[in-house]
Amino acid sequence: MITSLNFYSLKLVREKTEKYETEKNITKKETLKEIALLLNLQEEPEEVFVILTVNTKHRVVGVFEVSRGSLAATLIHPREVFKRALLDNASGIFCIHNHPSGDVTPSSEDIAATERLKDAGEILGIGLIDHLIAGENGCYSFKENGMI
Repeated sequence: MITSLNFYSLKLVREKTEKYETEKNITKKETLKEIALLLNLQEEPEEVFVILTVNTKHRVVGVFEVSRGSLAATLIHPREVFKRALLDNASGIFCIHNHPSGDVTPSSEDIAATERLKDAGEILGIGLIDHLIAGENGCYSFKENGMI
């Protein structure tokens, strides 16, 4: 019996590079807010979930849009998040998503998804450093509010 073996390779392809002026390393919520503003998530008409992958010094290595949803929801699954982080050889991630309503109060789904991401990250050795919700009325940090 002859069987076929399929050979694959994984490649990370840089789509674009943008320059920004801020601290080299993300060490505080304000720097993360600056990056969220650079991404213009507060302007998006639907929910968009993005991760920033970082190295051990919290220097941003990559920015990935993980999902784009509807007016009130988007799919956040650990598999999709950490697939990107693993490909980028990240030591940690920051998550950012928007609330088109402008209200940055986390929903029960936001809280549950953050817990799942935190647990999955611990297993994989890729820490969830913070999760930010961006809206026209400001930002909400899960870390700052003791939820990470």
